[in-house]
Amino acid sequence: MDRKSFTQKLALLGVCPFVVQNLSGSVSAEIPQEQDEKFKALQSQKQFVENWLADLLDSMDKCLDCETQERIVGNCGIACFDRFQFKKDIAINGTGDLDKLIEAYRKNFEIWKDGNTVHIRYGEVSNGCYCPAANYRTPKPNDIHCECTRNTHKTIFETALGKPFRVDIAESLRRGGKTCHFIVHLS
Repeated sequence: MDRKSFTQKLALLGVCPFVVQNLSGSVSAEIPQEQDEKFKALQSQKQFVENWLADLLDSMDKCLDCETQERIVGNCGIACFDRFQFKKDIAINGTGDLDKLIEAYRKNFEIWKDGNTVHIRYGEVSNGCYCPAANYRTPKPNDIHCECTRNTHKTIFETALGKPFRVDIAESLRRGGKTCHFIVHLS
């Protein structure tokens, strides 16, 4: 059977001839080269975004007072809550009940109640920051990026329990700690 007849019969059977060519090793050299060019373009875009974000945060550090910086980055934490379903699910599963909220948190975090506080910790020791946006910047002693995560936890508690909470950063990797640890004040 010639190649043309074979390809036509494959097409009648619903088998893509391109797939067969890939399996047989007769792939055009243009495909990997095209993929390589797309990969390089994506790397270039990623580097641009990393640099732009670094410039933005450096500019905020130079031009804005600490309170304004915290509010801006804190709003990113609120948006992060809105963007990720697993964070909304913690609030949904803990709606109206602190014990249920703590149980919902346990699926992703180390958490415990201690008197009038709740501790949320990313393990006793963490290997690295979990935020992809922060991982490309050098940590600082009072790293503003931690305000994002603080406000995410604040939003989870406030959404679930329907009242305002104060959340403190007890420790964070980006600020020189061995893990990220947040304290929610219940009263």
